[in-house]
Amino acid sequence: MKKIMSISPDSFTKEDVQLLCKRMDQLFDEGFYPHLEINREYSKHNPRLRGEIAHPKVFRWYLIRELYRLLSKGASIQLHQKRTRIALNDPTLLSHMDEEEWDFTKKKLFLFSPERVDLSINRLLHYTGTKPEHFQRYILFTNYGMHVEVFKERFPDAIKPDNEGVQMPAYHWIQPNNTGMSLINIGVGPSNAKTITDHISVLRPDAMIMVGHCGGLRNHQRIGDFVLASGYFRDDRVLDDVFPIGNPVIPNHLLNSYLKQALDQHGIEHRIGTVFTTANRNWEFSAKDTVQRIHQSRSVAIDMESGTVATNGFRYRVPHATLLSVSDKPLHGKPKLSQQAQEFYNRSKKLHLELVLETIEAVKSHHPEGLPNSSIRAINEPLMGGV
Repeated sequence: MKKIMSISPDSFTKEDVQLLCKRMDQLFDEGFYPHLEINREYSKHNPRLRGEIAHPKVFRWYLIRELYRLLSKGASIQLHQKRTRIALNDPTLLSHMDEEEWDFTKKKLFLFSPERVDLSINRLLHYTGTKPEHFQRYILFTNYGMHVEVFKERFPDAIKPDNEGVQMPAYHWIQPNNTGMSLINIGVGPSNAKTITDHISVLRPDAMIMVGHCGGLRNHQRIGDFVLASGYFRDDRVLDDVFPIGNPVIPNHLLNSYLKQALDQHGIEHRIGTVFTTANRNWEFSAKDTVQRIHQSRSVAIDMESGTVATNGFRYRVPHATLLSVSDKPLHGKPKLSQQAQEFYNRSKKLHLELVLETIEAVKSHHPEGLPNSSIRAINEPLMGGV
C-alpha cells in the first residue's frame, strides 16, 4: 500500500480537501480504487474508518463536504493507492457487490463497495441517457411525460438525454456545487422504482421526492386534491426479501414539513396519511382482498411507486418524501378514464411540480449542507461523520 497524501486536523483548508479529491480522481483514472483511512481519536468505539471509492469525481461535492466535516471534528485523513480496479466484465465482480454480505449498521465509511458504485454509475448512464456527473443533489421522480415538459419549460437550459428512447430519461438543472435538481421519468411500477433508486443512491443525494398521481381512497377527497405521505403500506412486495416487511418506513419529517408549508401557502386541499403501494395495476379485478388491506391500513391513497422509493431511501440512508395528486377515486365510482384523466393532467401538472420546486428551494435555504438524517441511520452508524 502506497501513501499518496495525508491531512492533519491541526492545520487544513478546504483547498487541502479539494486537492485530496483531485488525487483520488487521479488514482481512479490510473486504475486503482482510492483507499481512505480516517483516524478519529475522539471516537471511543470507532476510532479508525477505512474504505475504498469509485468515481470520486461524480460526487465530489459530497466527499468534500463530509471529509471537511471530519477534519473539523478532529479527524486525520490518509489517502493510499492499494487495490486495482476490477473490470465490469470480470467474473469476480459480483462477489464484491452482494448486499447480503454487508452489515449496514457497521459500514462506517461508505455504504457501497467501489465495485457496486462502478456498476451503478454505468447503469445510470444506460437507463437515463445522461452522464452521472450531471446528477444534482435533489432528485425528483415522476412517471409522467407532462412533468418532464413542465420541468423543461421551467429550466430550458436543462441537460437532456443523449437518446430520448432510453428507459428512464433524466433531465438536469445544473447549479454550482451540484445544488440544482434532477428529474427522472421512471415509468410505471415498483420494479422500475427499485431499479432506479438502487443506482441513484450511490450518488448520495440530499433528497429524493416522488412526484406522482394516485387513486384517492377517502370519500371527501376530490380529483386534483393532494396527498402528502406520512407512511406507506408496502403491498408492492419487490423489496420484501431484502428488507423486512415489519420495519416501519416513514418520510423525512423536515421534507414533509416544507411540502406542507408549500401546500398551505397555496391554499391547496390535501390529506396526510398512509399511501398504499401495489404492484398490481389492475388490483380492481381482485378488489376484495386489496380493499380489506386498504381499510386495515387506513390508507388515503393508492399508487405503484411511492412505497418502493421510500423503502430504498430508508435502506440506503437518503432523505425522501412523497407528494401525490389524486387523479381518480376507484372506490367511489370515479375510475381513471382517458378523457377525464387528460383534463386533470392538464390542470394539475404545473402546480404539482411547482410545489415540489418551492420545497427544494426552502430546503436549500435552511439546510444548505444537507438535511439532518439521523432518523434513517442506526444508532451506532456515524456515516462519514455527517449530521
